[in-house]
Amino acid sequence: MLNAIFWGIIQGLTEFLPISSSGHLVLIPALFDREAPDLATSAMLHLGTLAAVLVYFRSDLARMATFDRPARKLITLILIGSIPAAVLGLTFEDQIEELVSDPVVVSYFLILTGLILLATTLLRPGDRTMEQIDPKDSIVIGFAQSFALIPGISRSGMTISAGMARGLEKTEAARFAFLLGIPVIAGAGLLQMIEVISAGESIPAEVWVGMLAAAVSGYAAIAILLRMLTRVGLAPFGIYCVAFGAFCAVVL
Repeated sequence: MLNAIFWGIIQGLTEFLPISSSGHLVLIPALFDREAPDLATSAMLHLGTLAAVLVYFRSDLARMATFDRPARKLITLILIGSIPAAVLGLTFEDQIEELVSDPVVVSYFLILTGLILLATTLLRPGDRTMEQIDPKDSIVIGFAQSFALIPGISRSGMTISAGMARGLEKTEAARFAFLLGIPVIAGAGLLQMIEVISAGESIPAEVWVGMLAAAVSGYAAIAILLRMLTRVGLAPFGIYCVAFGAFCAVVL
């Protein structure tokens, strides 16, 4: 059970903090000679983080459910922004799986994530709100999200950085980034769950505890990130990614 809780906390924190959950799920097992979560565990952890973002942004989702004009616009923008990740993920699935097998390569991509996060300090502060996003913004942010298919590249880091580059205020960029991530997180969890069911695998009780740990830590990670964005931006996360990525590249 402790193993499931451990991976639940790691998944929850790294899914939403801009430090790459996929990278940590490769590097931590490599560093400590631990087994990575199996398919059933990974599927449930994804569903746990999905629950976290759904609960945290329940007000935004409730407004979207009214399906009025602003809601329809936001839903459309999220769908547009989700297309690049879906297309590229299906197209390069085999190549992406090959990258997962090389922790050193993942370390380099984590360093790249850190450098991109640090580069956001050079951007002029934006003042646009999520309601002012247009289809061009959504496409740009969606392509940024698609790069996170590569292990070591942070989804939240790329999408928030892209939003800031498009002139969005930091927390507004994060709001849209998290809402945009819902289809991706849900899709990853559901596809893995389908594989689990197809393989006839059972889900042990401790995995449900891991799912809860992912949900709680994920909720906390969103709150921490939004608070830090207003105070210090993405730079501390960039420093962490560069340092941890460099450490892993040397050690591994």
